[in-house]
Amino acid sequence: MEDSRDEILVNKTNSSDNPWPVSQLALSLIDFIKRLGTVWVEGQLAKISRQGTNTFAELRDLQEDMTIAIHRFGGALPAGLENGDRVAVLIKPEYWKKSGRISHVIYEIRKVGMGELLERIQRLREQLTAEGLTSPERQKPLPFLPNCIGLITSRDSDAEKDVLQNAKLRWPEVQFKTIYTKVSSDAAAPEIIRAIQTLDADPEVDVIIVARGGGAFGDLLVFSDEALVRAAAAATTPIVSAIGHENDRPVLDDVADLRASTPTDAAKRVVPDVVQERKDIDTLLKRGFMRLTTFVENQTTMLAGLRTRPVLANPYTFIEMHEVEVADLIGSARDWLGNLLEREIKDVEHSRRMAVSLSPQSTLDRGYSVVRTEAGEVLRDASKIKAGTKLRLRLAKGETTATAD
Repeated sequence: MEDSRDEILVNKTNSSDNPWPVSQLALSLIDFIKRLGTVWVEGQLAKISRQGTNTFAELRDLQEDMTIAIHRFGGALPAGLENGDRVAVLIKPEYWKKSGRISHVIYEIRKVGMGELLERIQRLREQLTAEGLTSPERQKPLPFLPNCIGLITSRDSDAEKDVLQNAKLRWPEVQFKTIYTKVSSDAAAPEIIRAIQTLDADPEVDVIIVARGGGAFGDLLVFSDEALVRAAAAATTPIVSAIGHENDRPVLDDVADLRASTPTDAAKRVVPDVVQERKDIDTLLKRGFMRLTTFVENQTTMLAGLRTRPVLANPYTFIEMHEVEVADLIGSARDWLGNLLEREIKDVEHSRRMAVSLSPQSTLDRGYSVVRTEAGEVLRDASKIKAGTKLRLRLAKGETTATAD
């Protein structure tokens, strides 16, 4: 099909010198559109009207601002269909060469039921879970005291009033940057996505609240739109989902960093209560002063007890006690050393006496003498001394010489 389109667009036989007639262009368009055949298209019904036996309507895109005209010749639409219904239509585009218009003939039309929508939403939940986008670990913590809150909601809605009033009551200084969007129908998704991206890019915005005051299941389908949900998951600023519907939980609640049950609950959970915070601070201050007072009192009592102890009443007591102890040790050391010296002196005297008694001098003192040759050899046998031998005699006092006879 794309090849055929390209052949038409680049037809070499067509030029400024060889232009097509209108009929040739019309025939080419007819041939191209016929090759497209029938297609299923999903959208929202609008402007349903009857003209004789024919029925005309518009089919609006669920997200973009685009519309096509559809019609059925010789019959009405199935019973129960009305403006605003979400439908799937089997159409065949047709080109009318006389007027140059394209129409879309209805071959079959089905209302997209709740069961099918629920099935789509469940498949989207499973896909997001498999990608890890619903994991609690990826949820970003909310700031304790946000200076500026981004709010996405419809203009003059109860949701806006609930968030602003409750937030201001809890913390009057809190600031808001509000972007008004549609909050129902599929056409609201692109507006909400742009609002999320705008607030996420604003460095002053600390947290973003997407708020709506509940509604029927069909009204909340926009908050299960895949593109919107992925835009919220991709935001770096914490997202709070405050759709306000407990039974029909939109997919936005699964990927948001915080799910609030109502817009009022969102304000209470995003903004701290200044009155309660001041009470908590006052309580902590009292506890701190009480602990500090108790500590000081305990230390004062301990110091008073220390002052009454003898060692502090007379600081020299400790020194005097050890002074006596040191004196005793010195006396003991002197006694021990004196005894040691006395024993050593006795031992030396005893050794001296033994040395004296064993000395040759003692023998000499008794009248003996030592006879030696001139060479100093001690003579012990008189028979071995030859006559005329010069002798040296050692007496108790001094020496003398003699000659053997």
